[in-house]
Amino acid sequence: MSKTKDNEAPPVIEINAEWCKGCSICIEYCPQDVLALENGIAVVVNLDDCNRCQLCDYRCPDYAITVK
Repeated sequence: MSKTKDNEAPPVIEINAEWCKGCSICIEYCPQDVLALENGIAVVVNLDDCNRCQLCDYRCPDYAITVK
């Protein structure tokens, strides 16, 4: 398992596909381009660049994203 700069475990981003309505707000707020839309659902495409800012989590109107 890879580690981040601070020797922490890499982030985990959970997306509840049943709750995601594909509004892309999470994608627009992500400063690292970690997320994308596939088939109308947000998906993680670049987890290595996630800096755990949690903007996707905070901005999701449907509570479909959790960053750990």
